Order: sequence, then structure tokens, then C-alpha cells
Amino acid sequence: MIGYRKELWFEAPTRRAFINITSQVEECLRDSGVREGLALVNAMHITASVFINDDESGLHRDYDHWLERLAPHEPVSAYQHNRTGEDNADAHMKRQIMGREAVVAVTEGKLDFGPWEQIFYGEFDGRRRKRVLVKIVGE
Repeated sequence: MIGYRKELWFEAPTRRAFINITSQVEECLRDSGVREGLALVNAMHITASVFINDDESGLHRDYDHWLERLAPHEPVSAYQHNRTGEDNADAHMKRQIMGREAVVAVTEGKLDFGPWEQIFYGEFDGRRRKRVLVKIVGE
């Protein structure tokens, strides 16, 4: 059994962003040498997400608008969490909706995706460095 671990770092210049990280995960897979197994990709921050979907800009704008309707950033006073001096309660909720991680099967040394699937890092409280863990296990 082979185990591989790498941290990917991101700093989105905006409060919210969706970043396609598929190529970075594929590079990790190549570096790991795993031909058959699983790749776990997870956000290591509670205001960020990793998810799988289509790389289509309209869909990403739809996600952004939908998430903002479900958990609007303002008014920040509407959230109990923000009474701690933070202003990111909405980011915690957006992360809960979008999820923490993605797991992808590895088959013949490739990420085993369905049509159009890509891996994304979702940022909901950006403008600072955050990391994503890539853990690949298999043989």
C-alpha cells in the first residue's frame, strides 16, 4: 500500500471564489505512483470547501448567488457567531452546504471522473492563505 500526502495552498483575492484544482490533484496523483486506490481532497479550513462539479462559469455564478441567498454575508449582526468579533458566520454555513471534501476513485493511474466532473476549492472567507489536503492511498 502506498500513502501520499501533500498540502496545496490558495489565497483568493476576493471574499468568495471557486478555483478549479483538478490539475493540481492530477499532479499529486502522478507524483504518488498510485495506480489503483482513492484520492481524498479536503479543505483544511472551516470557511472553505472542496466539491466536484462542472467547470462552467454560469453554474459558478449560480452557486455564488444561491449560497448568498441561503446564508447572506450581511447584515453581519444577524449571526451570533459574529459577536465574537468575526464577520464570517455566513462562510461557515456556506462551507457546511458545499461540503468539506471530495473522494475520487483512482483507476489505472487516473482520477475516475464522470462526464464534466472537476474538483473545486470553494472559498467563502478569502483574502488570506488557506490549505487543501490531498491524501492518496492505494497501490
